[in-house]
Amino acid sequence: MSSKSKKSSKTAVSPLMKTLATYMAAAAKKPLPKAVAEKTKHHLLDTIAAMVSGSRLLPGEKAIAYAKTLGGAPQALVIGSGIVTNAEQAAHVNGMLAHADETDDSHAPSLSHPGCAIVPAALAMGEREKSSGTQLLRAVALGYDLCARINLSLHPYDFRQVGHSTHSFGPGFGAAAAASLLAGLDYDGMRHALSYTAQQCSGISCWMRDEEHIEKAFDFGGMPARNGTAAASMVSRGFTAVEDVFSGERNFYIAYDETRRIGRKPDPKRLIRDLGRTYEIMNTNIKRWSVGSPIQAPLDGLLELIREHGVKASNVEKLVIRVAHQAANTTDNRNMPDICMQHMCAVMLIDGIVTFESSHDEKRMFNRQVLDLRKRITLYGDDALTRAMPSRQGIVELTLKDGRRLRNHVKAVRGTAQNPMTRAEVDEKCYHLMAPILGKSRARRLCDTVWSLEKIGSVTKLRPLLKA
Repeated sequence: MSSKSKKSSKTAVSPLMKTLATYMAAAAKKPLPKAVAEKTKHHLLDTIAAMVSGSRLLPGEKAIAYAKTLGGAPQALVIGSGIVTNAEQAAHVNGMLAHADETDDSHAPSLSHPGCAIVPAALAMGEREKSSGTQLLRAVALGYDLCARINLSLHPYDFRQVGHSTHSFGPGFGAAAAASLLAGLDYDGMRHALSYTAQQCSGISCWMRDEEHIEKAFDFGGMPARNGTAAASMVSRGFTAVEDVFSGERNFYIAYDETRRIGRKPDPKRLIRDLGRTYEIMNTNIKRWSVGSPIQAPLDGLLELIREHGVKASNVEKLVIRVAHQAANTTDNRNMPDICMQHMCAVMLIDGIVTFESSHDEKRMFNRQVLDLRKRITLYGDDALTRAMPSRQGIVELTLKDGRRLRNHVKAVRGTAQNPMTRAEVDEKCYHLMAPILGKSRARRLCDTVWSLEKIGSVTKLRPLLKA
């Protein structure tokens, strides 16, 4: 449904907004390049798998229990359940499922987790509008573009440093863009949806102190997915809004101009730079391991040393891990297994691999063998790695009891834009995440359906595969 404003022709709209909104309104009919369509399927399936597996973790269980109290028009499925509710609430709950764990994707340059907000919003609106599989893919790709560009325009590392949560800002706009495309918003509607999204922007980085991952799941996935879907929904029902939230008096960039604190003004032109040529989903990472992003590089490095040199946990004298300062701060001796650097590296050394099960085994955090090995593991924040690009690099330095010293500097983590996973690798990861919940047969059918999504006439056909 389109939104048309009688005032739009009389109101000053900046060239930047004209370019952005025109691109967004045309994206539904613009075919994606073949490589972009393929990568979008990777991230769609990866996020669906995160939602399915997250439905059985504590944040997911809390979110589903909340959904049972809501009611609402039967528009979209709460994944991993039989609940069908309105699109906004389905997006909210499914967003929390998607970040109930540390399984979902991430866009390192923009400091965001795009998929856990954008895909739930797109699926919910896609169900409501009975959108085709092709439309869903285009919506998701557009969402990643807006998510990354909003954060990049705010200088994300500096923006986070002063206390804002980049994980709430960019994903909210990404979710709104995806939902708006599927709601059929026109040029005016896109501008109005962006304004409602800007009004809902919120997020402070104290989520780092969340010990149970419940608020964090809301901050990263649930809130931006809900807010973006709400923005598109309201405009699709005729709500009008400010014509250009990115320029003019009291605009978005004036509100979030942190020049006095970080020394750099926002860069609004970053929103449209290379738009339609650089697709940010191509620059987004998929996690090989179901653990926090900062732990990915050390696990890659350890696995390579284990396989190349036959390293055994019993022969480890000492392990030193170096990552960026923020990464060390986030993962240092946390009480959740999948975001505790020392614990997950100890598990990798003992088992020679990390699985979803081992990364979520809380009882094992009290295992004597694991605790003994953790005493020999030291984590440091490193100045050079904090500045290094690509980000999320890690160095592992092993000292063995036989005198050998082994070192591995992982610059391009497997699954990152610089070292992407293959379709087969993504399929394997996602199948194994979903099979314990959906059953092997249904998990296999779901993977195959996403790989051939262009053949789907309506997103609602995914619903029987996602119920539990």
